[in-house]
Amino acid sequence: MERLEYFIRRLLLVIPTFLGITISCFVITQFVPGGPVEQYILQMRALSSTGPTTSLPSEAIGEEQRRALEAHFGFDRPVLERYWNWLWRDRMGMTVYSFRFTNRTVWDLIRERFPVSLTFGITGFVLSYLVCIPLGIAKALRNGQRFDVISSFIVFTGYAIPAFAFGMLLRMLFSGTVDGFWDIFPLGGFRSDDWETLSLGGKIHDQFRHMFLPVLCYIIGNFAVLTLLMKNSLLEQIGQDYIRTVLAKGGTRKRAIWGHALRNALIPIATGFGSILTVMFAGSVLIEKVFDIPGMGLLSLDAVVTRDYMVFMGIVAVTSILGLLGQILSDFCYVLIDPRINFTGGR
Repeated sequence: MERLEYFIRRLLLVIPTFLGITISCFVITQFVPGGPVEQYILQMRALSSTGPTTSLPSEAIGEEQRRALEAHFGFDRPVLERYWNWLWRDRMGMTVYSFRFTNRTVWDLIRERFPVSLTFGITGFVLSYLVCIPLGIAKALRNGQRFDVISSFIVFTGYAIPAFAFGMLLRMLFSGTVDGFWDIFPLGGFRSDDWETLSLGGKIHDQFRHMFLPVLCYIIGNFAVLTLLMKNSLLEQIGQDYIRTVLAKGGTRKRAIWGHALRNALIPIATGFGSILTVMFAGSVLIEKVFDIPGMGLLSLDAVVTRDYMVFMGIVAVTSILGLLGQILSDFCYVLIDPRINFTGGR
């Protein structure tokens, strides 16, 4: 009953937390220079300087025209009223048209990019845990041995290389960008242009070739952290008194580790399980830029660079909701792994 009350309180806290995040971001975007009004004026002046003589002269864009543009984009209203319109009337901005993409709503853009980032995110998330948890266990059971030392060197070497730099190196080696190296994988993108015409086997092969290098870059960022967290957590549990008690009562080392220590060692790892709700943003923006992946990260970068505030706020809204729900999911995973956990008063 106490756990149910805890989760209900956490769900209720999602609302004020979400409002706080979105209000802060909305206010900042409203006062940062270079917004849609300034962008539109620059476009009008560029057209007047390069277009025919009948075009609108740059001198004609005065205060009256500027006020008309501000009214068109809603900047003539108080900021809290604008926020309320964005939140309620515009459904968190999802029904608003993008400033940059003509005749495309924010929801259309997010819905288009969502499956791409979801595919890369889930793949990277699953592979990270499938590789790092067994590797961390193996390192803990061979602590200080040659396998532990060599694997630690490889893990830290990979961790020291920025993911986007690692991606550029992989492209250079395996995408044929430099003469003398292998041309195995495509330069980037999500799928080939003729993907729809391929057979089932061809589609699987084409998708694998496009995903292999970016997924490697997605994994490398969390690889060392998850591996060492698993190793240190298991070593800590192996040194606990209850493990020595199991061994003293005649239990085997295998039973003590796999039957008792491992389950408790997985508790710190559970903190990341909730991030499965935000896996569509798991990939670095720079990685998507390097491999030209049309995902949510690249969309958010383009929105910031081009001052497309409505698209940016739509992405903030989606990520905020999923991130807050992910924290609740992490707590739920805690309970599944160790039912002794009591959120109201420890264990």
